[in-house]
Amino acid sequence: MPGNQPMNSKVLTVREATLGVLRSFGVDRVFGNPGSTELAFLGDWPDDIDYVLGLQEGCVVGMADGYAQATGRPAFVNLHSAAGLGHALGNLFTAFRNKTPMVVTAGQQARSLLRMRPYLFAEDAEQFPRPYVKWSSEPARAEDVPAAIAQAFLTAMQHPRGPTFVSVPSDDWARAAVAPPVRHIATEFAPDPAAIVRLGAAIAAASKPAFVVGPEIDRNGCVDAMVAVAEQARAAVWASPMSSRSSFPELHPQFAGFLPAAPGGLARALRGVDLIVVVGAPMFTFHVEGQCELLDDGTPVWQITDDPAEAAAAAVGDTIISTLPKALVALRSALPDIATREMPAAQTRPAAPAAQNPIPPAYALSRLSALMPRDAIVVEEAPSHRPAIQQFLPRPGADSFYTMASGGLGYSLPASIGVALARPGRRIVALIGDGSAMYCIQAIWTAAQRRLPITFVIMNNSGYGAMRAFSQLMQAHRPPGIDLPGLDFVALARGHGCPGRRITDVADLDRCLAEALASGGPALVDIAVDDATTDLFNHPR
Repeated sequence: MPGNQPMNSKVLTVREATLGVLRSFGVDRVFGNPGSTELAFLGDWPDDIDYVLGLQEGCVVGMADGYAQATGRPAFVNLHSAAGLGHALGNLFTAFRNKTPMVVTAGQQARSLLRMRPYLFAEDAEQFPRPYVKWSSEPARAEDVPAAIAQAFLTAMQHPRGPTFVSVPSDDWARAAVAPPVRHIATEFAPDPAAIVRLGAAIAAASKPAFVVGPEIDRNGCVDAMVAVAEQARAAVWASPMSSRSSFPELHPQFAGFLPAAPGGLARALRGVDLIVVVGAPMFTFHVEGQCELLDDGTPVWQITDDPAEAAAAAVGDTIISTLPKALVALRSALPDIATREMPAAQTRPAAPAAQNPIPPAYALSRLSALMPRDAIVVEEAPSHRPAIQQFLPRPGADSFYTMASGGLGYSLPASIGVALARPGRRIVALIGDGSAMYCIQAIWTAAQRRLPITFVIMNNSGYGAMRAFSQLMQAHRPPGIDLPGLDFVALARGHGCPGRRITDVADLDRCLAEALASGGPALVDIAVDDATTDLFNHPR
């Protein structure tokens, strides 16, 4: 029996105590890909926890990420030893940048073998996923495993949220342990009242203020609160560069557009603004280098974030550290009456693109927007088409759009499965580039097995379109490895149990999209779009 246990504690196995920990944190699904070092945990699996199988560990973490993002609850992931964790690291990096609450466990070889460096041995296991987890541990004793997993949950849910990791030797699960006490941590924290008053006064004194809204607004369920603040301030609202969520209704008359991730383009978009307030985003996320006059000309900049690292990394301005629900309520109370300020001019919507062959991406997106249900959720990873997506597939705000914050491919296709599991009854549209799709294509199998209502739309320009754009921007002539001929996505989908159609003629587009959107289970539509290169960094509308 483990030492130092309370007198009345019931002795359990480590496995039994860990399952109790999962239930105490509301875990109803475990996302995993099994291996030999996990079998002692997985045997006689309980009926009340759904085991969601992914066919590769990157898929598993992507699915768990989408599920956690959509539910707001921590997801639990079970991977196989060092190799499985290694396969998952790309999407674990994305989970870290997405600030996704997630507990990842991986099997380790039996403790009695560790000093001999056995097969499947994870060397320095707790260091393996760092720095892209908030906390990691391989407990010193078997009886410490349940408490370590509980600590991982509590750490993952503290702001800024993110993934944590626990390595568990395979022979620990059958050892004796006691259940750790159920604990609750109040994770919300309020802003400094004096700083909020100063910010409210600055907004009131400005003649042309602008808000820059980031993904933390939607992640924290604050879109309505942000709309109320913006309307009260009568200020223009921009989406932050590379934002991974829709944090403001994009057809709202105060929505000004999407800031590019280029210093010069961002400065041009905000030219004439005399106060910038960044809410729930870094200040700023750039993808290419250049001079940002905005950071040098003395324009006042404020930031509200729950992330002290983002606050410290900001190049200029003042920062208020707070969770967003509390900050936005406080800011609205601090704003004086600004009814005399003229409302910013509403943006002109772009004209509908013309139908033609080869199919323009903008036309395909405009038809998808018109045909899909109003409450559909878009999970996107088509980076070369992002400007057209922003123009022709406007999202209504809360819980309507998900993508990766990291820039690493292979997230959104499996994430769409996690979102579908979290949002039963909603149509999910996984909008994926042909290059992106190949990173986790086997996730389609899970969607087919579970008959999830996901419409996989492949924007197929036969290559890495973003790389074509970058090669022009950086004057890298004729780089190799950009073209992707010969990929048959219909065959790939069917091989995983999902029906598919390829569209090469614009006359077939509406019918095929409508059929896929009405499907009771998953369906794939591979749209052959033209391969015109897009300017990714100078597109604020």
